[in-house]
Amino acid sequence: MTQETNKERNKRIRREILTDAYTASERAISWCYYLECEMTFPFQARCVEERGISPLREVEKVPVVGMTDEVVSSREMFVLVEWMDREFGVLLSQLEVLDVDQDTRDAVDDWHYWNGDGDRLG
Repeated sequence: MTQETNKERNKRIRREILTDAYTASERAISWCYYLECEMTFPFQARCVEERGISPLREVEKVPVVGMTDEVVSSREMFVLVEWMDREFGVLLSQLEVLDVDQDTRDAVDDWHYWNGDGDRLG
């Protein structure tokens, strides 16, 4: 992604997603609302990073079925996945989307970029 593209994405995110979001809590709610509105559930995703708070292993594929009911953190977004006959929240930052519509891909790419995971954009 070019520096110019990054500038445009930054500007669009601030203008369309984070307008009137001044605190960390307001930014988290804005991101949650944006992601929930733009992503089409369910979709398949692959774990690209193991995290201590998640049972998912790298390369493991899971269906993403929705957003969690609550905003847990201003720095992380959690999505609901189905795994071993259970549903629970995992970090969106540890997932790469597979075979999704363009709106879902763009929303997740925006989050990865904003969250500092921009190298996962593809």
